[in-house]
Amino acid sequence: MPIRRSWMIWVCVALVAAAAGAWFAQHLDRRGPALASGTWLPEPQSLHEFSLLGSDGRSFGLADLKQAPSLVFFGFTHCPDICPTTLATLVHAKAIAGLPALRLVLISVDPERDSPKAIAEYVHAFDSGFVGVTGTSASIAPVAADFGVAYERIQLPGGDYTMDHSAVIFLLDAQARRVAIFTAPFDAAKLAEDLKRAAPYLGG
Repeated sequence: MPIRRSWMIWVCVALVAAAAGAWFAQHLDRRGPALASGTWLPEPQSLHEFSLLGSDGRSFGLADLKQAPSLVFFGFTHCPDICPTTLATLVHAKAIAGLPALRLVLISVDPERDSPKAIAEYVHAFDSGFVGVTGTSASIAPVAADFGVAYERIQLPGGDYTMDHSAVIFLLDAQARRVAIFTAPFDAAKLAEDLKRAAPYLGG
């Protein structure tokens, strides 16, 4: 084979390989990171507009979730075990991951007891930057449904009650789109590793 023809063939092979590599890299990029303790969603899922109350008493809506990537959890301040354990895990995971821009958000499913002041005191006991969100029963219900979170009031002996709810952590990108979910049991170290893997895909 003439040297010139051989050289041209190798150039063509190199160009095809480079193009294939670029396509493959883009394809992997669209798939997102491989998570060890959660599930990266095939496509980002947008949320509907909503109007709740932040722990500062001001309106809190979809635009507020677009300020930075967020980890969102639904719970309530009178929760005896799952909620406080999960919130502590979120704070620890964020610290390990070294992602100061990542926001932690608790949305209450118990508006009867969780006033803005009550939820502020509760979440700030875990971290001063924790965002607490509450509202009315009518305003919280569609937001929970949009996230796919189920909750129910359970009456207890003596007239008290508790709230049964889905224990799921949602990872939102800077456009307030759900990009990953994490289900119990939660481990701070594993969650932190997944957050570091996800960080390049979150924007903000």
